[in-house]
Amino acid sequence: MKVLVAAPLHEKAIEILKNAGLEVVYEEYPDQEKLKELVKDVSAIIVRSKPKVTKEIIDAASSLKVIARAGVGLDNIDVEYAKSKGIEIVNAPAASSRSVAELAIALIFNVARKVAFADRKMREGIWAKKQCMGFELEGKTLGVVGFGRIGYQVAKIANAIGMKLLLYDPYPNEERAKEVGGRFVELEELLRNSDVVTIHVPLLESTYHLINEEKLKLMKPTAILINTSRGPIVDTNALVKALQEGWIAGAGLDVFEEEPLPKDHPLTKLDNVVLTPHIGASTVEAQERAGIEVAEKVVKILKGE
Repeated sequence: MKVLVAAPLHEKAIEILKNAGLEVVYEEYPDQEKLKELVKDVSAIIVRSKPKVTKEIIDAASSLKVIARAGVGLDNIDVEYAKSKGIEIVNAPAASSRSVAELAIALIFNVARKVAFADRKMREGIWAKKQCMGFELEGKTLGVVGFGRIGYQVAKIANAIGMKLLLYDPYPNEERAKEVGGRFVELEELLRNSDVVTIHVPLLESTYHLINEEKLKLMKPTAILINTSRGPIVDTNALVKALQEGWIAGAGLDVFEEEPLPKDHPLTKLDNVVLTPHIGASTVEAQERAGIEVAEKVVKILKGE
């Protein structure tokens, strides 16, 4: 049986597939035409946040038994159509939780202390000390929107550095909230009372543009917004306006409505924003965990275990 690995995968994961007697075909991020050609005789496809596994791709793969996502989100896979064809979908939901959480915390520090701005000015030969007045995080309130695996990890770190915690989640886990010293509130209350708001919800119909103009106007003018979840959860046009007009003080973004972010995008012109290219799960540890987990799941399915 043949497995198409259509995105970078940890070498230990490749070994697991080969040791199980599977033929591995590797093609990094093929375009849709190339992918359609490659899937014709494969039993499994392994992807990351790309390429997209659409209805057209699934129809071209007559032997397909499993689609694996070496990571968390499944928004690049037509899950419902795949399931209707009897194809199994697997992912590694917990593999990158700590990595994404640590990036969220890094962005919070970075925006609060204007690290990226200061670095840019230093490279330009400008000693911008007066422009780099920041604020401490100890004693400040962190609003965690989405208290799942990643939100919980962020809250743990924030609690350890002395931040107060407000939590929002449609399915509140009171035991975990108690563990990190947080309390659940409605989204509007969280936005009004947080010094930092960090987003950790999946992209669903109900979360599309969850943070829009109305919600941004609820935030403190001194507050910062962090998004390491999915770009479309935040209305980009509203966010640009909020940053330009001072509704909020700053933002740290790892994800965008359009990826890659266009070269001359308005966000790239703003000094009160820190931008990273969707690197939340880009750690050696996360990639190893995700790769191994999905490889083992693929082997079990293909071997009928």
